[in-house]
Amino acid sequence: MVFIRAYSNRSCNALSVASTHCTLLKAYLDSRRNQKCQKYSTSTSALPKNCKVAICGGGVMGASVAYHLAQLGWGPQTIVIEQDKLGGGENSFSSDLVGVFKPTLSQVRLCQSSVKLYQELESQGFQTGWKQCGSLCVARTRDRMTVFRRMKSQSVSWGIKCEIVDPQKAKELCPLIRIDDIKGAMWIPEDGVADSYKICLSLLEAAKQKGVVVLENCKLLEVVCDNGKVVAIDTSMGSVDCDYYVNCGGFWARKIGQRSNPSVKIPLHPVEHYYLRTNAISNLDSLTPVVRDQDGSIYFRELNGCILAGGFQLEAKPAFENAKCPDNSAGRRLPADWDHFHVLLEQLLHRVPSLANASLDSLVNIAETFTPDCKWIVGQAPEIANYYVAAGMKTVGISAAGGVGQGVAQTIVNGYSQYDLYELEMSRFLGLHNNRRFLRDRVREVPGRHYSLQYPNNEFITGRNLRMSPIYPKLKEAGAVFEQVMGYERPTWFEPDLSKVHLHSYTNTRKFITATTKTFGKPDWFDIVEAEYEACRENVSLLDYSSFTKLDIQSKGREVVDLLQYLCSNDVDVPIGSIIHTGMQNVRGGYENDCSLIRLSENHYMMIAPTIQQTRCKIWIQRHLPSDNSVSLTDVTSMFTAICLMGPFTRHLLSEMTETDLSPKSFPFFTYKELDVGLANGIRALNLTHTGELGYVLYIPNEFALHVYNSLIEAGKKYNLKHAGCYAMKALRVEKFYAFWGQDLDTSTTPLECGRSWRVKFDKGINFIGRDALLRQQEEGIKRIYVQLLLNDHDPDTELWSWGGEPIFRDKKYVGATTTTSYGFTFKKQVCLGFVQNLDKNGNALPLTNEYVMSGEYEVEIAGTRYPAKVNINSPNLPTKYPDKERESYLATRDKMVSEPLLRNN
Repeated sequence: MVFIRAYSNRSCNALSVASTHCTLLKAYLDSRRNQKCQKYSTSTSALPKNCKVAICGGGVMGASVAYHLAQLGWGPQTIVIEQDKLGGGENSFSSDLVGVFKPTLSQVRLCQSSVKLYQELESQGFQTGWKQCGSLCVARTRDRMTVFRRMKSQSVSWGIKCEIVDPQKAKELCPLIRIDDIKGAMWIPEDGVADSYKICLSLLEAAKQKGVVVLENCKLLEVVCDNGKVVAIDTSMGSVDCDYYVNCGGFWARKIGQRSNPSVKIPLHPVEHYYLRTNAISNLDSLTPVVRDQDGSIYFRELNGCILAGGFQLEAKPAFENAKCPDNSAGRRLPADWDHFHVLLEQLLHRVPSLANASLDSLVNIAETFTPDCKWIVGQAPEIANYYVAAGMKTVGISAAGGVGQGVAQTIVNGYSQYDLYELEMSRFLGLHNNRRFLRDRVREVPGRHYSLQYPNNEFITGRNLRMSPIYPKLKEAGAVFEQVMGYERPTWFEPDLSKVHLHSYTNTRKFITATTKTFGKPDWFDIVEAEYEACRENVSLLDYSSFTKLDIQSKGREVVDLLQYLCSNDVDVPIGSIIHTGMQNVRGGYENDCSLIRLSENHYMMIAPTIQQTRCKIWIQRHLPSDNSVSLTDVTSMFTAICLMGPFTRHLLSEMTETDLSPKSFPFFTYKELDVGLANGIRALNLTHTGELGYVLYIPNEFALHVYNSLIEAGKKYNLKHAGCYAMKALRVEKFYAFWGQDLDTSTTPLECGRSWRVKFDKGINFIGRDALLRQQEEGIKRIYVQLLLNDHDPDTELWSWGGEPIFRDKKYVGATTTTSYGFTFKKQVCLGFVQNLDKNGNALPLTNEYVMSGEYEVEIAGTRYPAKVNINSPNLPTKYPDKERESYLATRDKMVSEPLLRNN
């Protein structure tokens, strides 16, 4: 029966046909699943009394974790429980696309490991359904082609084979598609498809062969905790003592997270997701590639002689908004909403015209869960020790299952993984992200992110105006354009015209404006940010630092000092009033946190850390607190409004508002004082700016925030004080060669690699975390170095910009990739930060030296075009109208100050 043409006319007959044949897919799946299940037994029956690891969820993710634990020797000490049928049983359904290109390197590595695993299983005689048919991504616009060219450049760093092809070549690769409206395409030959059900059963069979116990129809009732740690699970079959628990509940992961005390917040919400399947199409090549038309929000693939197609609507439809989650896989099936699917159907017809003559098998609507930031959730829960989560795979779990399962298993057994999973950890969330109403609103736009054009600095439009500093209304009146980080609204730049409109209006409100950068070249905000940058360097500017993480750590005795000496690689036993910048390393020497510590009194410190670290760094410290409760840790982020005054005239301005002597002798750089400002008291003032520029950060008790802000604005009029946003701050720190955690530094980066070895005090008399690893690296030599690259022969007005992730070449040979980039307004050229290596012919990194780095000729490739670049390994001294010895004395990378902190020698 021909269904597409009729439905395109929106006829009742087509709807009737679609409804009539919705049952055909179930019959097909029944027979298919029955055939598959003949090879493997699915469940063992005995529930053990104890184990090391209990895994909840018998889908492909739980199966992968169990398999890899078994590979590491923990098979006899691992159990898997599934509330229903393994792999979802006869009710499971998935597109089963396996694509390795993902937004970040760590996600790419997880997917590459998955493909490798499936190929290995096939070679061992297990069924996986793996088929390397390749994938073809078509582009309708120039910007989409720019994305593909950027991906092609990144593929060198990521080890992905791909090529850019013209429309005619795309037609040769997939004769089904229409090409008259496309600019080109990207061909990824090593992509493919697999069968998640077969892989699940194969992984479980291999795991059972190594001793893993697998049980179906066993429902989790409670994860039992004692003293903040997993000790057992209660199930419908009985209780099991365990040391570790892994929530691989997939669709039910959030609900399962509530079955413990304390509950584990797993921010997921379901949306309707559609899979359209045709009946058999004659002469359809079994190796037809997966085709993705992201500009049309659609994909399709061949499946057993049929076409399976779907997509991601720009506005998704939340499911189960009443919070009543179905108890089994069958309950995830929802009635097909043809009106909602219509936009995707039209695009499918457009891209594959021959579908108009195909007959429909079914349109399946299945609820799939998504996270609020469109990333997976992998890692240990902040609330409970030894409670792990691998969920939120957003319809592409098969792509990541192998790598994620391996990463979780390695972390459980070894304490860390070969993958840097920090960006996927649950600690990137706050409690607000698990709010059901927030999730319901946010997931309307999250699925569309899969295929929408991801311009630089992309912002969500839902779930906004959640966390705001007391001065937020004033900043908005001043023309602030906002970005959101950890739910916090912070200004990116200030639109002068918006400020003028407000000044001449009779209303007291102004529309909230979200930052956008709808280009891969020179952005519209360039001139505005340049003016703000200029104010920061040459005059006076005011920035909102309120979103920074702020923790108070104290004790009655010296316990807090001993704790911080153990956690920090720098020496924190400094004079009162000092500020010390330090890393908190893991056992491999990598950064778990990068922070500033202010010693407020003998046994009281305030810690300032990146905004994205609010949950993460607190949990890291909490898990190392003395068991006798002698050290208290308090998150005071929401108690203080932080205002940064930056520029060479800030000392003059602030001196007019306080009685405290602010002269360099009394209040030197990198020290702290408590000030009165205006009529307000108790303000913690830091003589630093986190950018290397002159200025102060004022941590103001919230009740005084508006008063202090208004006072500063009034006093600043004669200095022509200007508001500045975080884009100007980024330009400042990139030019000054400042590394930021989560952008340049991560859990695999060491201080020796990023030029901060002088901040590591090996001789402070305590074996701090990571000391042995850093000593070993110091002896063996580092294998990558953090560098600054200044692009030459690049026209910022007409050519594409570097936005991070671009490959770096030395003497025409690939050596690394950029991390953070910005336009340098003093250099008058693009500035890139990143890491370079000395790779042998097999891609192995060799020890390198500063001399090796400085002797080469460098290039940075942007979307296929290489630009020559000058390399720096030291923080540059930038020219200024108002040179200052303090500003010039502090360099963040490799060259140290005369003394840090300055009070140490006083």
